[in-house]
Amino acid sequence: MIAKEGYPIIGGTLLIVLALAAGAYFTGSLTLEILTGVFIALTFFHLYFFRDPVRPVPEGEKLIISPADGHVVKIEEVDEPLYFKEKVRKVSIFLSVFDVHVNRMPIAGEVDFVDYRPGRFLAAFADDASDHNEQSVIGVRSDHGRVLFKQIAGLIARRIIYYSRVGDRVKPGERMGLIRYGSRIDMFFPLDVEVKVKLKQRVRCGASVIGEFP
Repeated sequence: MIAKEGYPIIGGTLLIVLALAAGAYFTGSLTLEILTGVFIALTFFHLYFFRDPVRPVPEGEKLIISPADGHVVKIEEVDEPLYFKEKVRKVSIFLSVFDVHVNRMPIAGEVDFVDYRPGRFLAAFADDASDHNEQSVIGVRSDHGRVLFKQIAGLIARRIIYYSRVGDRVKPGERMGLIRYGSRIDMFFPLDVEVKVKLKQRVRCGASVIGEFP
């Protein structure tokens, strides 16, 4: 499957390929032939980047599922001032341009907090990115606890897409947005949640278990 957000970009590059190929055919221009090859490669890259694989969601009402593909780059205790307003556990996931960038809901429940903050475009793995980069912030309350997560733009990510609104009822593994291109997800949950991942571990969106409520 291809994420719907990719259709305009893929379609645009295909139109450019066709135009360049026609120009190269009728003029015999080597430059146009090279540009045609470049945009063919770009089209295939976007087909790969906007892939949206179907994945089975682990069963368990208390499980917290990964909202993103990538590698775990941070596990720590922090003070979270927006939603929990107390010390919580933070797990950060870094997404490279080669990861699936569709984001999914980590738990079932009701969205009770949504915020969007414009900001800078520091490298997503930098510590300051969580505070200063462009980001969306979404809180979900379930029967077992709450989870807050941030979609954070990176050095080359210039577009955050999210569908969540306060009052939405959501399910784990449900598609909730996308970030172009390299980026990061920060998750926050109570300290009594059992963390199921380790630093540098690779996780898969909608399939890997990040933690479990008591």
